[in-house]
Amino acid sequence: MTSVKEFRVDAPATADSLGRGRFVFTDAYSVFDWGQMPDAIPRKGASLCAMGAFNFELLEDEGIPTHYRGVADPDTSEIVPLADATAPPTEMAIDLTQVPDLPYEGPEAGYDYDAFHAAGGENYLVPLEVVFRNRVPIGSSLRRRTDPADFGLDDIAGADGDWPDEPVDLPEPVVEFSTKYEQQDRYLTRAEADRIAGVAAIDALESLARDVNRVVTERAETAGFVHEDGKIECLYVDGELRVADVVGTFDENRFSYGGRGISKEVVRQWYKANDPGWVEAVKEAKAAVAERDIDDWRELCERDPDPLPDEVVDAVSELYAAGTNAYTDREWFDVPDIEAALDAVDDL
Repeated sequence: MTSVKEFRVDAPATADSLGRGRFVFTDAYSVFDWGQMPDAIPRKGASLCAMGAFNFELLEDEGIPTHYRGVADPDTSEIVPLADATAPPTEMAIDLTQVPDLPYEGPEAGYDYDAFHAAGGENYLVPLEVVFRNRVPIGSSLRRRTDPADFGLDDIAGADGDWPDEPVDLPEPVVEFSTKYEQQDRYLTRAEADRIAGVAAIDALESLARDVNRVVTERAETAGFVHEDGKIECLYVDGELRVADVVGTFDENRFSYGGRGISKEVVRQWYKANDPGWVEAVKEAKAAVAERDIDDWRELCERDPDPLPDEVVDAVSELYAAGTNAYTDREWFDVPDIEAALDAVDDL
């Protein structure tokens, strides 16, 4: 089980063929790589399933290969296209690839990707996240890792060369690579990413990410959103890359609507403002594990997160649901419109 999705296997993948299974989207959520948080956010799972399925079908219409096979209709359990679902679905049917173990050999040797690829052969989930960025919003990691001048944006930098205190549009989409299965995500050089990708070509991964970014960005614009950034994961089988996991949801991507952010970043920012002790404890544990023989920093974290107040849970639930209604142009959920949902979040 992932932190927010249950994973069911109907037929396992083999070295020679894909398997079949399902994602079951729960109302759990995760921030700062913690895993499952103490609360659940009602309607979140169904929101992500519907939005993810909608985007997968957009990609398929564009000829972009994916592992998506449809959604389970809540009334009949039959696998159907999203348009034929009679209610908001929470299960997505997918093709499965092999996901080998990634051994950790300690702080000096690090992770053994050679062993991962020896087990995966030519049918495996690429152990990378491919990140695309159209904008640098508040909260983006790009703000602490780069300067505006790195993207030819010298004219918007402050006196010290830092990013301004508002979102910044990038002149062209930027593609980056980060780790997928390490206990702490880390951004990689292109050479590092190429080695970790195995037989999957890094240029093809970038091209696929740019295609996905284009499709999601165009849909977002049609629905009144701005698509700020996001990521994909990919499987490799028989020489072909396919988009895997889930695409273009408020957990995987950042969107804004009328200048206001709509993504999981809302919850991250709440914790930074209201539970800073836990956020700092997470940061310290991640730093401390670097010198240990274990790679799970959570074992070193001295605090657990506080639960969200009821009013925050309710507001975030309505934001996910209203955003999904607007993005898919279908009233899946009986909630206020997206403007009202954003107003409620602003009032927290």
